[in-house]
Order: sequence, then structure tokens, then C-alpha cells
Amino acid sequence: MKGKRLIGIAAIFLLFISASLPSVASAKAERGIMDESIYDLLVDRFNNGNGRNDINVDTHKGNAFNGGDFLGLEGRLQHIIDMGFTMISLGPVFKTETYDGSRALSYTELEPHFGTAEEFDALVKEIHKKKMKVIADFPLGKVSADHEWTKGQAYKSIHSADGTVDWNPSDTNVKDALIQAATDFITTYDLDGLRLTKLDGFDEAFLNEMIDAIHNAKQGAYVLTNEESGAAFDLKPSDAKIQALRESFVRFDPDSSPMDIFKGNDKLELLQYDDLTGPRFTYDIVEARMFPPTRWKVAATALFTLPGVPLMTYGSEIAVNGKEAPESHPLFNFKTDMEFKDLIGDLNLLRNESETLRNGDFEMLHNEDGFMVYTRTSADETWLVAINNTSKTASFTVPAEKIGENKKLRGLLDSDLIREADDGVFRVVLDRELAEVYIADEDKGFNTPYLIASILVYVMFLGFLFLVIKKGRDRRRTEN
Repeated sequence: MKGKRLIGIAAIFLLFISASLPSVASAKAERGIMDESIYDLLVDRFNNGNGRNDINVDTHKGNAFNGGDFLGLEGRLQHIIDMGFTMISLGPVFKTETYDGSRALSYTELEPHFGTAEEFDALVKEIHKKKMKVIADFPLGKVSADHEWTKGQAYKSIHSADGTVDWNPSDTNVKDALIQAATDFITTYDLDGLRLTKLDGFDEAFLNEMIDAIHNAKQGAYVLTNEESGAAFDLKPSDAKIQALRESFVRFDPDSSPMDIFKGNDKLELLQYDDLTGPRFTYDIVEARMFPPTRWKVAATALFTLPGVPLMTYGSEIAVNGKEAPESHPLFNFKTDMEFKDLIGDLNLLRNESETLRNGDFEMLHNEDGFMVYTRTSADETWLVAINNTSKTASFTVPAEKIGENKKLRGLLDSDLIREADDGVFRVVLDRELAEVYIADEDKGFNTPYLIASILVYVMFLGFLFLVIKKGRDRRRTEN
């Protein structure tokens, strides 16, 4: 397994140091929302980096604060970088009654358990230094009954049976104040966007007004939501696509016909198997008596290669389980085996380096009982993705015109190689519960000059290291 992974990484590396790099660099310079991949977390449940803010923290109580904070997240950024995500979603960070931020007490103060404003500012700057973007949640409702805005008559509110408060959506003061609070928040901390949550009661006209205000307050800012909405959000989920993904990958030999929703669908939305407000995908897998690591590996290939923006909830890389909070929000265990983390990193690397995988045309060539074959194409590249989510070896014949003239298919996950057969087709054969991502390369055999140049670079580098070590030894001998 390790050997195949090293070969795959080498293939990916050689692919992207080829002559196509100028176009890749150009795509990165114009990075937009469709070029992102999102890691979604809860600050309290990620990593504890500062014991001084551990007020009444209890890691043995699910509903208690567990100690995660801004410093802890900053200390574990490399974990997210290793998986290749380009954007971090922090969830709610305002002062709150609950660890998950679901009962906000303020739109200005940050939660003391998470850290200070200075520590939050330092975290955002460090994320930007690492060439990633960062967003946070802004709830429009379901705040605490003790929220700072309830202390007076300035803003009309509606008390709910669950003890939370919703703002009166017909109150002009409320709407103006929400827009002002959101724009102040994003500009004060130089965030790259906001995710608006708890939208109930607010019509599309107001939401669009708020979206425009956020865009105007911060150039290039993203405005997302975690709910289906007709408003002009930069990105929003599709419940139908989430359901199609879950049904098609929760077990092998599924009825994968729901995946046909991607055929001819030009709406580019969030792609995700779960979110932090409901059951984890791993919960469904366990309920179906399936093996989570295998299920996730096959499912992840679809997540990072289908049209849309992939969002992965924290802990998915270690198959976190749970039907509902707080069981579905454990404190992240960084000592757990993370073999799946490597695959996420490989898939994100491919997606990050290929404009075609992010924004290219999509065509489903085959979809039957869990065996899917589809292409992502542009004028520059052709990719073929094969996912065998069945209990036996599966094969599919791809016409050469779908791949291109004088091409070969190079597998970048498991080092498979397919050449055009004499009858003008490519025969894709995959073992059970495996997936492969192929790039269509020119079929010219080995590029000898390039191979020689690559070897020379390594030889020169090793020679340089040898001279440095030798010089150091000679100097030490002279000093002695």
C-alpha cells in the first residue's frame, strides 16, 4: 500500500511539473469560490492549545466545553494543509451559551473559551500566511434569550419554545443592525467570507440585500449558507445531491441511479456527505453494517471529482460517528490512525492543480448498481473517473473519441495504465470497492529527455549535499 502511494504521489508530481504549469498558475491567480475545497470544523472540538481559558471545561461531558480554542487550531493547521484544503470554515465563534455556538449571546464579542480577539486575529493571519482562506458563521436567528440585543426595546424579537430567540424579520431596525453587524465582523477580522445560518423568516429580498452589503464591505468575500435558499448566495447546498451521495455510497451494490442528478445539472453547489447539524455519514455506514474506511475511500473520490465544491466535516478523515450532537461532535483525536487522510490529500492535490477537475465539463458515461464512470473535460485536459462501488470486479468500455486521439489513461491513485485497444476502445477494469482517477496523456512512450533531465536534477542535488557534508567534516577536522 505504501509503495503504491509513493508511486501515485510521484506520478502526480511529474504530471504537474510538466509544460502545463503556466496555465495552472494562471488558474490559481484567478481563484474563485468554485476553486475552493472546504474543511468544516467546530473550534471547541478541534484542539486545545491554551489551558488558561479552560473555564469549567470537561472533556467527559458531551454538552460541556471541551477546551478547543484559536491557539489550538493554529497549532494544528498543518493537519488541514496536509489534506490540501484551501478554505477553513470555523463555525460559530461569537460568545455563546453552548460549545457549538448555537445560542449566540453577542454579534461582537468572541467566545472566551475560544480565546481573545488578538488570538483570533493572529489565527486568521496565520491561515492567510499558509495561503488558505477562512470563513465563520453568522446566525440570523435562534440566538440565546440572553443575547445582548434583547436587553432593551431597540430590536423586536420572537421567543421560541426551545428557549431561543428569533429576530422579527419585519423590523427594519433588526435588518439594518444584522447587516451592520455582519459587515463589521468580516472587516474587523479580515475574514474571507461568512456563512449565514438560521435563515428562517427572512425573505430572499433581505438576504440578497445582506449578501450585497457583505460583498461591498470586503472585495472578493464569499457569502455561503448551510441551507437551501433561493437567494443569491455564492454557494449553498443541495439536499437532493447530499441524499444521492449518501444513498449511493453508504453500502456496496447500491441503487446508484440517484447519482443521475448530476447529468446535465449546471448548478454548481456544495458537495458534502454530511454537516455538523445532523447525523454523520459514518453513522449511516455503521447502521448499514459496512466498513467505514472502505466506504469513505470510495465516497471521497466522488466528492473531490464531481462538479461542485467539496466540503468535509472535521473528523471524517478518522471516520467520526454519531447520530446527533454532542455524540457527532467529539474532541478530535489526533492519535487515531489516519490512512484515509493520505487519500484526501492526493485527491485535493489533483483537484487543486487542475482547472478542469474543478470547473471542466461533466459527462456520466456509465452508472449502474454502484459502478460509475464519468469524464471531466476542457480544451486542455481530459480526466476519466471510475468508481467500482460493487462487490465484484467491474469493467466498462470507453470509446476512444471520449478520450482523444493517440492518448493513454494514466491512473494517479493506484498507478493503473490503460492504452487504446486495437478495436479503438479503452477497457477500464476495476476490482471491487476501488476507485481510480485517470488523466489522458499523449501516448508517446517514455519522454527520455525529460527523464534524463529529472535524474540530472536529483544527481546534482545529491552532489551538492555531499559537498556540503564533506566541507563540514573537513572544517571540524581542521578545528580539532
